[in-house]
Amino acid sequence: MIPLVIGISVLSYAIIILAPGDPAKLLADPEKLTAESYISMRAELGLDDPGPVRYLKTMSSLFTGELRSFRTQQRVVDAIGERLPTSLSLGILAILFGLVFGTLIGAIQAIKPYSRLDDIGTLLSLTGFSLPHFWFALMLVLLFGVHLRWLPTSGIRPVTSSSWNPLEMAPYLVMPTIVLGTGLLAYVARFVRSSMLDALGQDYVRTARSKGLHEVAVIIRHVLRTSLLPVITIAGFLLPLLIGGAVVVEYVFALPGMGRLAVDAVFARDYPVILTITIFSSIAVIVGNLVADVLYAVADPRIRYG
Repeated sequence: MIPLVIGISVLSYAIIILAPGDPAKLLADPEKLTAESYISMRAELGLDDPGPVRYLKTMSSLFTGELRSFRTQQRVVDAIGERLPTSLSLGILAILFGLVFGTLIGAIQAIKPYSRLDDIGTLLSLTGFSLPHFWFALMLVLLFGVHLRWLPTSGIRPVTSSSWNPLEMAPYLVMPTIVLGTGLLAYVARFVRSSMLDALGQDYVRTARSKGLHEVAVIIRHVLRTSLLPVITIAGFLLPLLIGGAVVVEYVFALPGMGRLAVDAVFARDYPVILTITIFSSIAVIVGNLVADVLYAVADPRIRYG
């Protein structure tokens, strides 16, 4: 994992510094920018050093927690700490929503294949695949926020509150969770349906039925359990959703999350913030895959690691 993170950091930093745009020119006031002030600002930001030296200084500051944003001079870890609770709350809820309801829909389709229930499940899955997040979010805001006035349309909590009270945050996260979790629900439902249909024809399932086990026990203990492997694989790649995978949703609902922080940093050429979020996301993916490998043995008793 460590060599992989180092390789990702080198590649990410190379792409960032080779991208067009000069942070010094973007940060300076165009009317007051002179050759002397431009040179001074580049030196202050450390942009005059050779690429390898800048990389080593940046990574050293990042892992000691002293890396600062070009734009605000705030420590990047502090900026991320302010946004992380929002992204964590939204990401966890969206993942749970997609996994639970996607598994349920896929299981129902597999139990009743080529029936009306299967057709309805397929329609729901195709709808989840097809709905653009920004359009779906705006329609929910229009219906539940503007016309019915059931849910707040923006923010993460009441403007009079500064705490992370789950009860206060819950109404603000309902629509973002549905929007972000719908696409995931569609993927999970299709994978579960396919895996369960394949498992239902296996010898161990026929053996379990021949022993007189109740059909519910056969489905839950033998079919669904071993069919969760593709879902676990998907879940291993979902951790970046906790960091910055909800950019569109965060913008539509005005949520102060990591996605908005990343996009703002890209437009400002704020290299420290971009690199930190990229590495953080990469570590999340690697850890997610490690957890998925461990969970394989839990879900499928046929898998054993030596």
